[in-house]
Order: sequence, then structure tokens, then C-alpha cells
Amino acid sequence: MLKIVLLCAAGMSTSMLVKKMQEAAKAKGLEAEIAAYPESQLAKVGPTADVILLGPQIRFALKKITAEAEKFNVPVDVIPPADYGMMNGVKVLALAEKIAAAKK
Repeated sequence: MLKIVLLCAAGMSTSMLVKKMQEAAKAKGLEAEIAAYPESQLAKVGPTADVILLGPQIRFALKKITAEAEKFNVPVDVIPPADYGMMNGVKVLALAEKIAAAKK
């Protein structure tokens, strides 16, 4: 099972993207646990994640979050603003899968 954590400022708008990603995972038969959290929850949810994706609104924190996530050996990337804005669950899921595959 692929565990994907999305981090954003408050965990609100990103939850819509989570739903789209869950639909995309189901459509392709991928077993995935996808959830959105506020950035402040990183220490709590990061250690069990396979991939952490940041909402574009907190991309300024990429360096800090990446340094923290390295302690858990979890890769971090920023969701492309266009994919986030269009709530493109298929593309964001593909990004998470690509990052997870590169980690192995």
C-alpha cells in the first residue's frame, strides 16, 4: 500500500484534491492511503508516509520540510500549481507514484 501525505497551510482545500486522487487510485486498482494535513502535523504523520507532497501555497517551506522528512527517509516534492488548481488527481497521483518508485 502506498501512503501519500499532502501538506498544506490548513488542510482544507487540499482535502478536495485527496478525494480526486483517491478516485484515480481506485480507477487504476492502486491500493493507496491518501490524506491531507496542515504543515504543523508533519512530525506526527511524516514518519509513516511513503511520499509527502506540498500544496503550492506552502512551497516556500520545501527546504525545511525536506530536511525534517529526511529524518524519516521520506521524499518530498511540491504539487505543480496547475495540477493543484485543476484538482488533477490523476496527475498528482502519478507524481506521488513516480517519487515513491524512485525512493526504492
